[in-house]
Amino acid sequence: MKRDNAIRLAGLLGVLCVATTACATATASDRPEIEVNDKQIVVPVKGGRAVVDTTSLGVRAEADDGANWQLSAPAADALGAPSTVAADGGKATWRYPAKGLTVTAATQAGRLEMTVHADEQGSMTWPVTGTDRSVQEIQFPRGEGLSVPAADPWWNSDAAGLAGAEFGMADGLTMPFWGTSQPGHGAGYIAGSDIGTSLRFVSDQGRLRTEAVHDFTPQESTMDYTMSFALTDGSPVAAARDYRDWLQHHGGIEPLQRKIARNPEVGKLIGAFHAYTWGEARTPEGIQRMRQLGLNRMWLGYDADDHPMTKQAVDAANQAGYLVGPYDSWANAQDPATADNPSSRWPAPVWQDACVRDAQGKVMTGFGGRGCYLSSESFARAEPTEQYLANRTREMTANGATSYFLDVDAAGELHTDHSPQHPMNKAEDRKNRLDRIGWLSGDRKLVLGSENSGAWANRVLTYSHGSLTPVSDGLWKLQKDRETWGGYAPQGAPAFFFKPVHLPADLAKAMFAPQFRVPLYQTVLHDSVISTDRWELSWSKLPDQSRDRAMLAMLYNTPLNLVLDKSELDSHGKQIAELQRYFEPLHEAAATEPMTDFRWLTPDHLVQRTSFGDSALTVTANFSAHPHDGLPAGCVDASVKGGTPQRICPTGL
Repeated sequence: MKRDNAIRLAGLLGVLCVATTACATATASDRPEIEVNDKQIVVPVKGGRAVVDTTSLGVRAEADDGANWQLSAPAADALGAPSTVAADGGKATWRYPAKGLTVTAATQAGRLEMTVHADEQGSMTWPVTGTDRSVQEIQFPRGEGLSVPAADPWWNSDAAGLAGAEFGMADGLTMPFWGTSQPGHGAGYIAGSDIGTSLRFVSDQGRLRTEAVHDFTPQESTMDYTMSFALTDGSPVAAARDYRDWLQHHGGIEPLQRKIARNPEVGKLIGAFHAYTWGEARTPEGIQRMRQLGLNRMWLGYDADDHPMTKQAVDAANQAGYLVGPYDSWANAQDPATADNPSSRWPAPVWQDACVRDAQGKVMTGFGGRGCYLSSESFARAEPTEQYLANRTREMTANGATSYFLDVDAAGELHTDHSPQHPMNKAEDRKNRLDRIGWLSGDRKLVLGSENSGAWANRVLTYSHGSLTPVSDGLWKLQKDRETWGGYAPQGAPAFFFKPVHLPADLAKAMFAPQFRVPLYQTVLHDSVISTDRWELSWSKLPDQSRDRAMLAMLYNTPLNLVLDKSELDSHGKQIAELQRYFEPLHEAAATEPMTDFRWLTPDHLVQRTSFGDSALTVTANFSAHPHDGLPAGCVDASVKGGTPQRICPTGL
């Protein structure tokens, strides 16, 4: 039953694709022939060949132009002697009897696709990538995306916080792929089995490499582990282009244009900045003030507290052409009598009986040690009769709000529930979340967003808060220092969101240094999901990064995410309005277009250019301290449909 569910989910998502004909883009008879040379499997791929060593699972690339390099070092685990290879036209299969593993290699849509099936529970560390000395950069979608020099001393140091880190493919990265590049060539790696798979960074003799780790767990339906390998042109976004192509055949990408056609309210996001409101900014007077400042288009959200936007405020926002949406979470339950926020208050018996339970039957404590994590399976079973979620949504939108922010659901924070009343594994949890997200955006026709949304959720939501931010673990430690970061007082303007913070140098470099940022998420999903920074990292929260973040928003064609109250509008309202007015026509031109190109224009990677659609928009940003080709330092030029470039030089804060 668990396996059947996983297979059904694979058809929906693609990201859990198991080796079925439904996932294949070509039948076995259509696949190019695979050569078997003793212990080597030679697989034709786009741009050359991939050579698999069956004694170790090492993989080499042989490009058509004669270049060759190691796509993967041997598996880190001792596999034992392989069996004889059985070749059947477009695929080859062999076993490692000592480990109880069966491996299949095939050509799929120009890629090498390998599936490892385990007979018993266990784990394996493979592929091991970036070990070839020719590899210069490693790209991975931490938030929007980073491209890290493999031999850079700082990135190999403890100060960068990367070496030794491990990211879940389903919850630690926004998309389940990574890439490597060297001059003229590169590789893309896609974890078709993202649940149960993580990516580990290792520093060895001053060079970074990555190790994929997969857990074979019967309960999680992860006994099949699928990896795809592609040869690329070495562009810093080549692996993202490859994943976009893969995703279009494995679950699909839902265009923003189609979402607007189904629900015209989605169109209000075009050209809009996003902002969470506090104090006066939640009132009709605050809305009027924003319009007077020249903020033409906005998405306005409000936190889960006891002072939501009134119907009068929502009416004023609607009249201004803005979108309004409440923050909500279906992930936490607390005793209603003592709950610390409204979103954690659920009627009996939800807060007593719907909690996720671990393998020992113990209730799983919720985020921050508060309440418990709620089981999506419990809600799914109860909803047809009890309508807990429908009632909550009606209550939250009774003021006329047409948008909604559902925290956590699309972030990949998945649970295995051992409760006998509502058992589920992680794949079933994700399907439940997709179903209810789809209900909110489909049946309820709400303009829906979530936190740090994974690519698997692109079909059912429209915006994502946090997927632009490559969060380093040092940020969470800093946020716990309330003296530095600020707490949740005063109620009308919590310092946690409004107090300016000067990031430590290493943390600022790891997250915001523009020479390491690359638009992987935008390359894959720009024309489907509107992405912003995290809501507690508003534009003015980090004054030292404010100029570069404003430039990056224009370069990537992504809105700024703000927090607003009267004092923020007084202090920075004119600057915000200037940025929004510049952004609006650029987003109108390109929001529904794919990002078609990204490149570095200087060796130091500080001058960058993006392109969208068929010449719909070209943007050049100079993050350096020197002019480049007529573009002053700290300035952005944007050209809509080949027209005269329009320039902005953000002053920062």
